[in-house]
Amino acid sequence: MTAASTSELEADRQRLIGLITDEAVFHGDFTLSSGKKATYYVDMRRLTLDHRAAPAIGRIMLDLIRDVDGVVAVGGLTLGADPIANAIMHESARTGAPLDAFVVRKEPKDHGRGRQIEGADVAGKRVVVVEDTSTTGQSALKAVEALRREGAEPVAVAVIVDRKTGAQAAVEAEGLQWLAAIDLDDLGLAPQ
Repeated sequence: MTAASTSELEADRQRLIGLITDEAVFHGDFTLSSGKKATYYVDMRRLTLDHRAAPAIGRIMLDLIRDVDGVVAVGGLTLGADPIANAIMHESARTGAPLDAFVVRKEPKDHGRGRQIEGADVAGKRVVVVEDTSTTGQSALKAVEALRREGAEPVAVAVIVDRKTGAQAAVEAEGLQWLAAIDLDDLGLAPQ
């Protein structure tokens, strides 16, 4: 369990945990993007795109990455990372240290400028990859690979919900810091 740095942020975090438990955890038989089978699914897009949760997600995730030195932008593999990066960007604009956002396409565009990374210029910059939840870490690592090709320096992966299924080990094996705002213990769920 990770606690937020202030009582106000911890209250936001506890409200978000309640929303996740009530509205984003579904029980049944599911196949995750990793191909793994699961008896529950945490559908964070229900909340990253929800007006009640998105501002708190921005504040919580900004707080989570606050100690990562020199970061100038956040983002990740589209579609899951997009609303998180935007929430962080908007929240950071209220601080003295605003962050930009970027989007990593699954593949480079086959038209226009042929870019795979849109938004902030990441070449030579320290960045954090964000995700809603991660099972194996492969989506985050695909974003890391694309960022490194563009000359960025990814330094951490930050997720809202850590499923505790190996993503942390995969990310850390790539030399990146792993940060999670909420884990399965917070949600009363067991790893699977």
